[in-house]
Amino acid sequence: MCRILRVSRSGFYSWLNRAQSKRDEDNDKLLRSIAQIHDESHCTYGSPRITDALRQRGIICNHKRVARLMRLKGIRSKIKRKFKVTTHSAHRRPVAPNLIKDGFNVSAPNRLWTSDITYIRTKQGWLYLAVFLDVWSRRIVGWAMSRSQTDQLITRAFRQALGSRRPKAGLIVHSDRGSQYCSRSFKELLSSNRYLQSMTSAGNSNQNAITESFFATLKTELVFHEIYHSRNQARRSIFKYIEMFYNRKRIHSALGGISPEQFEKSETLA
Repeated sequence: MCRILRVSRSGFYSWLNRAQSKRDEDNDKLLRSIAQIHDESHCTYGSPRITDALRQRGIICNHKRVARLMRLKGIRSKIKRKFKVTTHSAHRRPVAPNLIKDGFNVSAPNRLWTSDITYIRTKQGWLYLAVFLDVWSRRIVGWAMSRSQTDQLITRAFRQALGSRRPKAGLIVHSDRGSQYCSRSFKELLSSNRYLQSMTSAGNSNQNAITESFFATLKTELVFHEIYHSRNQARRSIFKYIEMFYNRKRIHSALGGISPEQFEKSETLA
């Protein structure tokens, strides 16, 4: 080996036994933190979010350094796949006007909630998930699951949100034109609490982009990487993702690199 490399035997063993540099030690320590955060994020964080998460742990470093170390060790984030619209809007039920044509700009909690339904594949059949999201903090404030897309699925998710948030009159509840949101039971639930119903314009799913973005994130970070043998297995998995990870820990660029729960706490203390 030494003859092939044209180095002396003593020089080769001196190189082999040399002490690790301070920079190498720092990189090894940083890599352990990067790998831990990447694992905790369900392998979904890229270098920008990992850099934000490191900063929250008191580790200050440049995102370019984080990206370089991730490339070196083959640490990659999961790639998003296209998301399909689920709700059924070809119905004759009365629809509500679009009250948020100026965008999703809110300055306080419980002013604007958005909602949608998506489906989860299991070996027992489809499982449907309905959520309500507070646009102010991106927090999922209410959710419910069922084996079918019924009117009750929406009202169950909404009642859970009411119990956890207790919003005052004037709350705007925005969704697409799915038949469940046009049901008499849901409309009566809104009017009895003096809430305002808002719906997307015909054929414009971008007007409910925030909730659809959550579903795309849920499926990219969790669902597409799981094989659910039963609906109950999927329920447990999604519960853990929403309540233990997404609301409490998942970093959002729109919130300044913190989670919905952290954002709400920081705004309350401000």
